[in-house]
Amino acid sequence: MPRWKAVCAYDGSGFSGWQSQLNGKGIQDVIEARLAEVLKRPVRIHGSGRTDAGVHAHGQVFHFDATWSHGPDKLQRALGVGLPPAIQIKKLGVARPDFHARFSAKQKCYVYRIVEGDTDPFNRPFRWRIERAKRLDYAAMVEGAARLRGSHDFTAFAADNGGEILDPVRNLTGLDIVQRGRKLELKFVANGFLYKMVRSLTGALVRVGEGRLKPEELSRLLAGGVRKEAVPTAPPQGLFLRRVYY
Repeated sequence: MPRWKAVCAYDGSGFSGWQSQLNGKGIQDVIEARLAEVLKRPVRIHGSGRTDAGVHAHGQVFHFDATWSHGPDKLQRALGVGLPPAIQIKKLGVARPDFHARFSAKQKCYVYRIVEGDTDPFNRPFRWRIERAKRLDYAAMVEGAARLRGSHDFTAFAADNGGEILDPVRNLTGLDIVQRGRKLELKFVANGFLYKMVRSLTGALVRVGEGRLKPEELSRLLAGGVRKEAVPTAPPQGLFLRRVYY
């Protein structure tokens, strides 16, 4: 039975996250339901990783096993026709038999988008809108980001997901902040991320930009290995899974 690899994009605003949910509102649920209609049998898909409720994706990857004799282009069109507009299949093709969307991944890239004091309502579903009289200290945020790059135990920047983390060390090979006017984009690249790690790092960097944390305090938080109130979790709507590297 062939193994298929697909890349999808989605607006996560109206969903309960990527993973299958009892209420059927996970993005995985919606795609599986459509695949069952197309292939006339239940199909389980396996994603590269979870995204939380309200989080978006440009390049979520998933795989599944299915027999289909009409070629990948027709399968992509058939799958896409019945999906809601908020979920789009960007690519679909035959993968190696040993390919696994999660375990074959080498790195992932997330971006987090922020806007300062913007009044454009079309920014709000896809950016964290920060309203304050004084602009964020961009230079301090860049200095803080430099302290976070590298291989570290990121326990202090993770949320409890109900289970013990077997290995909290991640190699954050890229953390860059780009400023364009009142818009900021934080780009994170790592070999893996802990639960809510990107949103926690973003929340901490925003506090640095606000002057409520000093850049050097991020180093102390890393070394301490304990989650503290000084590290808030940024809201979900600004976060995008941009790409998975294999």
